[in-house]
Amino acid sequence: MADDLRKVVCIEDELEMIELVKLILDRNKFEVTGAVGGQEGLDKIGEIKPDLVLLDLMMPEMDGWEVYQKMKASEAMRDIPVIVVTAKAQSIDRVLGLHIARVDDYITKPFGPQELLDSVERVISTKKESTAS
Repeated sequence: MADDLRKVVCIEDELEMIELVKLILDRNKFEVTGAVGGQEGLDKIGEIKPDLVLLDLMMPEMDGWEVYQKMKASEAMRDIPVIVVTAKAQSIDRVLGLHIARVDDYITKPFGPQELLDSVERVISTKKESTAS
């Protein structure tokens, strides 16, 4: 049943990473749409209205923080949970992401398949609980 699939938009500048995310999540009842770069990502979010966005920070043209700010400024996108997936592993970036920008989770590359899946499941179920109450 297609209705059981939860929709995820993966915004990333590396096609290999989008393919890896699709491979991991497709097997677990997620429908992953890849977007190469920030503007394409915002377009896909507006079109698909996903349950979750996986967002790379370091991208040319429009970086992940700019995409995140545009999402939060948009009435239609502000409530979509965001997991930052990045190679920036410094603790200051994590603090900025989780506590200042208030992203829903933060995963550093390279990550294991289970780490990604656990984060996605946790964020989506937390979101469902907060909208149900």
